[in-house]
Amino acid sequence: ERARVALERWGVGTGSVRTIAGTMTLHEELEQKLAEFKCTDASIVMQSGLAANLGVIPAITTEADVIITDELNHASIIDGCRLSKAHRVIFPHKDVDAARSALEEHHAAPRKLVITDGVFSMDGDIADLPALADVCEQYGAILMVDDAHASGVLGRNGRGTVDHFDLHGRVHIQVGTLSKAIGAMGGYIAGTEALRDWLIHRGRPLLFSTSHPPSVVASCIAAIEVLETEPELRERLWDNTRYFKEGLRALGFDTGKSETPITPVIVGDEAKTLALSDQLLEERVFAQGIVYPTVPRGAARVRTMMSAVHTRDDLAFALRAFEKVGKAIGII
Repeated sequence: ERARVALERWGVGTGSVRTIAGTMTLHEELEQKLAEFKCTDASIVMQSGLAANLGVIPAITTEADVIITDELNHASIIDGCRLSKAHRVIFPHKDVDAARSALEEHHAAPRKLVITDGVFSMDGDIADLPALADVCEQYGAILMVDDAHASGVLGRNGRGTVDHFDLHGRVHIQVGTLSKAIGAMGGYIAGTEALRDWLIHRGRPLLFSTSHPPSVVASCIAAIEVLETEPELRERLWDNTRYFKEGLRALGFDTGKSETPITPVIVGDEAKTLALSDQLLEERVFAQGIVYPTVPRGAARVRTMMSAVHTRDDLAFALRAFEKVGKAIGII
C-alpha cells in the first residue's frame, strides 16, 4: 500500500543520482529510520547490499592501511576489499586469535579495518562479535559488521548482531541489505555522521547510480515499522526455525553449525546435492543446491531458510519430502 501511494504521488523514478537531484524527503526519512533502528547516529542508503560494501570499504581505506577479513565473508565484502588499495589479511573462519595476530603484525598501519559477517550466509552461524570488539579496541582498529542475514532476525525487533550482543558503540560500521527481512531492495551503511558525510563525497555507488524509486523507499520505511511494531513475526520465525532444524536432525540430516534460520543440509557430494534439490522440487519443495565455487569442494549443501509466513503444515510437508528424497538418494 505504501508503495502504491508513493508511486502515484512521486512517480516511477527519481531521474538522478542522490547528489544531484535524486534525493527526496523519502530517502532522508528512510535513512533516519535506519539509523534509529540500528542505534547509530546516521545511515546512508546504497542501491544494493553489494553496492554498500563496494562503496564503503574502498572509501575509508588507503594503500597505507590494512584490512583483516574473515575467510567466509560474503562475496560483496571480498569484492569491496579487492577494490581497496589496502593490504589484505584473510583470517580463518571465526578465529579471533588469528585476527589478533594480524592486528599485532600490522599494528603500525594508520588504519586497521576488521570485517566480519554478523551471520554467515552459507552456514548460518553467528560471528563472535564480543571477542572481535575486544581485540579491535586493544589495537585501535575499526570493526565493521555486515548484518545482511541478521537484520530482522537477531536482536530486539531484529536489530541485528550488534544489538544481540549489546555492543552498541563498540561496532563502528554496520552494513546491511534491504532485500531480505526488509523484503524490498537496496543496501545501507550505518555509523557516525562523519562516515555518512564522507560517503556522500566518496561513496562511488551513491555518486554514480540513480537513487531508489520512491515506491521502493516507501516500502522499506513501512517494513522497518513492521519490525518495530509486530514482534510476533520474528517470534514465529524462530518457532519455525527450531521446529524445522529439529525435524531435519531427527531424520539424520547434517545441518552443520547453523544457529539461525539459514539451515544448510550438508551433503558433500555435488551430484547428490543437486539431485536432492531437483527431486525436492518435484515434490513441491524449493530448496536450492549450493556447490563449488560458492562453497568449498566437498561442502556442497542444500540451503534452506525458514520464514515467518510458513505454517507448521508447510514445514511438516517439507520434512516429509526431505525424508522421501533423502532415502531415495541414499543420503539418510
